[in-house]
Amino acid sequence: MITENKSGNPALEQQIIAAIQEVYDPEIPVNVYDLGLIYEIRISTEKQVHIVMTLTSPNCPEAESLPGKVRLKVMDVPGVMGVNLELTFEPPWDADQMTDDAKLELGML
Repeated sequence: MITENKSGNPALEQQIIAAIQEVYDPEIPVNVYDLGLIYEIRISTEKQVHIVMTLTSPNCPEAESLPGKVRLKVMDVPGVMGVNLELTFEPPWDADQMTDDAKLELGML
């Protein structure tokens, strides 16, 4: 997971991450951030947020709704002026991208 904050506003970045952590993959009881589905977060000086994310599989049944849920949660963060969400499958997601908390939740540690 790569996070980049160009705004010099680490507090805003933490609020964005916390908002993303409220979005759960319905098939896996872990939030999308801890699953490692968020590849990049960039915040411009104008507080425009660019997020690069993936899904656990290109055939994920939530492919239509999960990115929209992330976008809406981030838009609700005070101070965020706009959100551009880019969906990618390169590199493909794998379980190694999960945080230790997610692995613990799923009994993988």
